[in-house]
Amino acid sequence: MKEDLPKKPADGDNVEPALTPLGATPQPPIRARAGDIIHIGPELAVGEGDVRSAELGEVVHGTSLWRDAWRRLLKNKLAVLGMAFVFLIIVAALIGPFLIKQLTGATPDYIPSDAALIKSFPPFRAPDGSFSAKHPLGTDNQGRDLLARVLQGGQISLMVGIIATLMSLIIGVSYGAIAGYLGGRTDNIMMRLVDVLYSLPYIIIVIVLLSMFKKQTAEGQLILLFVALGAVSWLTMARIVRGQVLSLKNQEFVLAARATGVSTPRIIFRHIVPNTLGPVIVYATLTIPTVMLSEAFLSFLGFGVQAPIASWGSLVADGSQSIAIYPWQLIGPGITMGLTLFSLNFIGDGLRDALDPQMRK
Repeated sequence: MKEDLPKKPADGDNVEPALTPLGATPQPPIRARAGDIIHIGPELAVGEGDVRSAELGEVVHGTSLWRDAWRRLLKNKLAVLGMAFVFLIIVAALIGPFLIKQLTGATPDYIPSDAALIKSFPPFRAPDGSFSAKHPLGTDNQGRDLLARVLQGGQISLMVGIIATLMSLIIGVSYGAIAGYLGGRTDNIMMRLVDVLYSLPYIIIVIVLLSMFKKQTAEGQLILLFVALGAVSWLTMARIVRGQVLSLKNQEFVLAARATGVSTPRIIFRHIVPNTLGPVIVYATLTIPTVMLSEAFLSFLGFGVQAPIASWGSLVADGSQSIAIYPWQLIGPGITMGLTLFSLNFIGDGLRDALDPQMRK
């Protein structure tokens, strides 16, 4: 009977507590076993260190949400194509007018001094009807180069979309985060105000604002357009951020911040808002083409960008007046604006799929 009992280990033996079965030979600690490989499945590899896959034996590296989302985004061909096109448009809009001026001497607002040249010429055509590469998109009714004006219009349209979207982000994220975190009656009052504003057609609000505060200069009207579009584009962003904050404000890291005495503004903007960046980035990418389309509609009605500044919307409005006689005045800016809007929407859809937790399986 005594032989069946396990031997009591000596004092010098190095035994792993609670890991050595009764009757088994004691083993040294894991850190002392030279040459051993710890096998673990890739689904459990969450650290930055390398581990060996039990199934395939490959090295599995730790990753992050943003790196994983970037890899998934690169697999979306339409999103990659959209990013490439938007990058080319931005580069062309920034340096294109300068290159055209250096090569041909034409500027977006240059009107020829010769009265015979103050009319619209087709693309790749000289005044005498021969082939010429000086005006690849033709000229407008004032003899101005359409390519230079389209590139200048790209600067204004992209600027309107980006600045108005940034304004809507600042207002919407702050408003939604405060409403969602405070909750209760404050949340109820703030979100009922959003519902009231939602019930009003936002494009009419923009037209009223532009009519009431109309500026005499083109630059002043452009700044007013930034403010007007940004002031009405934050409603959906506020709702999205509020929903995210409601799901985050009772998480452990927020409770720990409260317990350590962190102030409410610091909890909202340092701990909660950074965790809502995924949906915010996706919606911001989808807001830019919406704002650009709104600017084009307002310019078409005469409430947007004023001369001598040109945008894609104002160029489309000018081209539509003579589409039956000079169709190239509408084709150039129309196709450029359409492809840019499509590309931005493809990027937004790709980001939404890449950052969706349901797509990470």
